[in-house]
Amino acid sequence: MTQGAIWKHLVFFSLPMMIGLCFQQLYNTVDIVVVGQFVGKEALAAVGSTSSIINTLVGFSAGLSMGSSVIISQCYGAHDYKKLRLAVHTTLALTFILSVIATVLGIVLVDPLLRMMDTPADVYDEAKTYLNIYLSGLVGLLLYNMGSGILRAVGDSRRPLYFLCFSAVLNTLFDLLFVIGFGMGVEGVAYATILAQAVSAVLVLVVLTRDRASYGIYWREVRLDIPTLKRILSIGLPSGLQQALTGFSNVFVQSYINYFGAACMAGWSTYSKLDSFLFVPAQSIAMASTTFVGQNFGAKQMSRAREGVKQAQIMSVAVTAVLSILMILFARNFTHLFTTDPAVVEYAVRFITLISPFYITTCFNQTYAGALRGIGNAKTPMFVLLFSFVAFRQMYLFTVRLLGNSLFWISLAYPAGWIMASLLLTVFYRRSPLCCTAEQAPAI
Repeated sequence: MTQGAIWKHLVFFSLPMMIGLCFQQLYNTVDIVVVGQFVGKEALAAVGSTSSIINTLVGFSAGLSMGSSVIISQCYGAHDYKKLRLAVHTTLALTFILSVIATVLGIVLVDPLLRMMDTPADVYDEAKTYLNIYLSGLVGLLLYNMGSGILRAVGDSRRPLYFLCFSAVLNTLFDLLFVIGFGMGVEGVAYATILAQAVSAVLVLVVLTRDRASYGIYWREVRLDIPTLKRILSIGLPSGLQQALTGFSNVFVQSYINYFGAACMAGWSTYSKLDSFLFVPAQSIAMASTTFVGQNFGAKQMSRAREGVKQAQIMSVAVTAVLSILMILFARNFTHLFTTDPAVVEYAVRFITLISPFYITTCFNQTYAGALRGIGNAKTPMFVLLFSFVAFRQMYLFTVRLLGNSLFWISLAYPAGWIMASLLLTVFYRRSPLCCTAEQAPAI
């Protein structure tokens, strides 16, 4: 990524990730569609309302993966293959350790978290069942994310996409088989998901094992290299804590929604799954800009890195704007894919039309956060996003509850956080080394 047309690198790198993220969203989305159409609104509410809990654990691991990707992309850009190899094997060892911790911690906290969200009695048992099964197979998701992160850091975003597409299709087939064929309900969609994720993990590990390149896996070398681990944690830990705390704060947001009953919960779950697809362009382009900035920062090409951020921002806004308009125009049609229950449909359409116009604001906070992480500055995005998505959002919701607990104002909690984060990160980005005129960067 240190040579050639910038927009081509961003497009050809982010497009497979964009498609891949869409397929990744299909895991939980297909689960919700199947239970919504063939089981009932309570099952739909149960599966959908668990997303914030799952995202708390997965977000922490994803943040650490970001730290690994930044270090790997910088080493790759600087042609330091010795450090690159240490980073790859340290990343894999760290993933196995995290898998055990996240699984055990998640299962232990299932009951307290569901109670904290004020989960209604008619939804509680199915939500607990789905979470326990899903968390038992979390290792597959974490290994895939780490392995695909290694490949993307060196510019290969296609093979992770192929594996993800294949496993997403498997998940859909397993969902239909277990729920419709075997009548397993919520248990069926949970087992379908962890089996499909395990397949994707095996595929990416096989590729990295057989690849004899500098970033390939040599299993005898899998261990924690302490200096490398410290570098990974210095970037990944702030990002991981930020994502985990953001996910955890959404547990409280979910509790505000749960107050309005199963139909509102199901409507919010439906909106959330559609909403996750709107978030994909900003997220994938931001990930591309992180790798692009990381490689050019490693090669000390600051002006090229800066131009990459500018072009990434333009792409992100343009694509998100078009998708937001389409989502609003066809809100009812999209909602009917999940359920035909009139009350649930009305809630979902209400959430979609109210929140979708604000998605353009996410383009700014995602791209600038990705750019700052690309130069190794993970602390600024962490503090800004934690303040905006956790502290500010909770203060906003607390105020709304005091003023009457209006569902309209509760629905705007997410946009309020996005706007605050975008304003703050714009300021910090413009003060970063990427916006200076000197064509130099500190040694990595």
